[in-house]
Amino acid sequence: MSQAKVLSEAEMKRVLAVVAQQGVLSTRNRLAVLLSHWAGMRAGEIAALRIMDVVNEGGAVRDRVHLAATQTKGKRGRTVFINTKLQREIARYLEQREWTDERKPLIRSQKGGHFTPTTMVMLFRRIYDEAGLTDARSHSGRRSYLTTLANKGVSVFVLQQLAGHRSIQTTQRYVTVNEEMMVKAAELA
Repeated sequence: MSQAKVLSEAEMKRVLAVVAQQGVLSTRNRLAVLLSHWAGMRAGEIAALRIMDVVNEGGAVRDRVHLAATQTKGKRGRTVFINTKLQREIARYLEQREWTDERKPLIRSQKGGHFTPTTMVMLFRRIYDEAGLTDARSHSGRRSYLTTLANKGVSVFVLQQLAGHRSIQTTQRYVTVNEEMMVKAAELA
């Protein structure tokens, strides 16, 4: 099986436009997509998130999420850094959603509980299919996140930590080298 597609800026805009048309589920689906694309989270990690993982005791959105070993692939905890624009998206989402118990899932299924990793993968598949991106998959956001950071000159060692990979070789497989990166590199010489 080939690797998940890295989305261009135009394709990401198309995905977000599709999500915006999804009625009452649009804010939930938008946040799921953005957690993948702007924080590099896996579908299973997004499915496992609880409100208490993303907000502090005062209700403010955290700048980093500490995932327990039970919430990650490989059963190793990791820290996910949340940039300012994603913090705003989370805050906006939580303002629109009624919640009283911080132990509840951040991204609720239609039945009100947690998504399973499989159902989260299926949600991404449906969104990407609706956007006409048949070669995109749940890992597309994660690959796009890492490739975007690599394009901006972030070290592969930093990318490895952000991705929560044990091996730098794994991280290198996520980054798609493109002409823009090579032009920037040539200009540094």
